[in-house]
Amino acid sequence: MRYLVSVIFDRPGLATPDEMAAIDVFNERLQEEGHWVFAGGLGGPDTATVIDNRGGGALVTDGPFVETKEFLAGFWIIEAADLDVALKLAAEGSRVCNRKVEVRPFL
Repeated sequence: MRYLVSVIFDRPGLATPDEMAAIDVFNERLQEEGHWVFAGGLGGPDTATVIDNRGGGALVTDGPFVETKEFLAGFWIIEAADLDVALKLAAEGSRVCNRKVEVRPFL
């Protein structure tokens, strides 16, 4: 089963050098144990472009769509035997990146 572990940006500042080092170690462990599918960090909402092509013509808007203190900062896509394993890995990911995370299964 695959899970999306979303990293939630909820405080100012990017990851510190120590946090980045811990994330690298965690990523290596995910790879070694066969849980790794993909991971990545994301630019802030001010780097976003929103496209709405529902009305017959694409409307392109630069910048954040909503004002919020929390946003998706990055993610892991992991392979886990079940939700319990995914939650355990997500808890470790939250600790190493020092951020809240959200876990969702792929359908």
